[in-house]
Order: sequence, then C-alpha cells, then structure tokens
Amino acid sequence: MSETIRKNIIFIFLLLGVCMTAQEKKQLGSIPQVLKSIIPDDRIDFWVLVHNHYGKNEELKISGAKKDYVPQSSGFNLFPEEDSFYYIAYSKAGKVDYITDLSGLKTFIGTFDNVEEAVIDATAEGYFIDEEFKNVAGNYYQDASNYYIDLGKLTSKECPYQKTHFTLTVNKSSGKVTGAKNNGTYIELYNKKCTNNPRLLKIEKKEVPADEPQKTKQPVRRK
Repeated sequence: MSETIRKNIIFIFLLLGVCMTAQEKKQLGSIPQVLKSIIPDDRIDFWVLVHNHYGKNEELKISGAKKDYVPQSSGFNLFPEEDSFYYIAYSKAGKVDYITDLSGLKTFIGTFDNVEEAVIDATAEGYFIDEEFKNVAGNYYQDASNYYIDLGKLTSKECPYQKTHFTLTVNKSSGKVTGAKNNGTYIELYNKKCTNNPRLLKIEKKEVPADEPQKTKQPVRRK
C-alpha cells in the first residue's frame, strides 16, 4: 500500500469520527442551568436571575456589580403549569428594569450565542424541556450550521392529555427554526372524567338466561 493511499484512508476515518462526534446527542441541562447560560446582547451593567418558589426568592445567577432591585410578584416559566416562576432584574445605563415574560426574555437574549438560548426562544412557541423524559424531549446535537434540538410540546389538554416530542432544526446564523419534525406522542394520560378512556369502559353485566333455574337456599335442618 502506497504512503498516499494510507494517508487518505487515515484522513477518511478521522473525518468520519468527527462527523459521528458532531452528531452525538447531548442532554440539555436543567431549566435553571439553561437560564444561567444566557448571554445578553446589549451592554448590561448588572443582571440577576431570580427563582421564586412558594413566595421565596432565590438568586440563581448574578452578573456584574449588584444593584438594589424590587422583588417581583410574577414571572415566566419554561415548563407548563409550574408552581414557581423566574424573573430577571437588570441595569442598563444606570436604570433598573425587569423581565417577567417570555417576550421580554427573547428581546433580552437577542441573537443566539448557544444552544440554551435557542431552547429558550423555542419555549415562547410552546416547546419545553421535559426534565422527566430528557431522552426524548431534552437533548440535542449540532453541526457547523444548525442545532438539532429534541423538545416536548403539550398537544392536548383535553382527554387524553398528550405530550408530543419534536426535533427542531435551528439555524445558528439567523436563529430561525427551519424545520420541526413531529416524532409522535410520548405521553398520553386519561382520567376518570374521560369518556374515551379505554381502561374505564363500562363492563356490561351478563344477564342470567330466563330458562336457567334460579338457585334457592335450602332450609337448614336442625337436629
């Protein structure tokens, strides 16, 4: 085997290895970890990410010289029907302001610097990281041009309650979702109020045939 052929074979195997590594799926972090990965576009003097859980505020991340801010009574969630919320207090040009909804959060993020910001942007369209089922709705891989993100979406609140998982293709340069592949339902839950619940269908009682003699109790003979 010539030296040129040998080098070409080695190069091909290295290239294949790089491609396989690039497409290896990685799990997304927890919701707080995703939010802590935000890199604001604008020049921000200071910002703090706060998690409010049952009325108690916890500062998850502080960036810049901390300034006084007013605790907020409402905020945003990255998972539907959560019992807590997040908000961001920030200072720009000496003025303190607050982010309490997903629309404001998208503006704060601006262009995407990482996959976590792409996930947050998708949340505004109803997608979410399902922390209980990250193998189907909480992972991603990437190549030079795109992020490929597996996320969940609540597709029915009626009977049955359904979660469906999608693979979103997000262009790194434009930040636009160029594809959303529906991978099917991964959770389907019924409750007792669901008339279409196959597990709670009424079992019709079998009627006793008219010609079948009825069994009567025999009197107990006493000695």
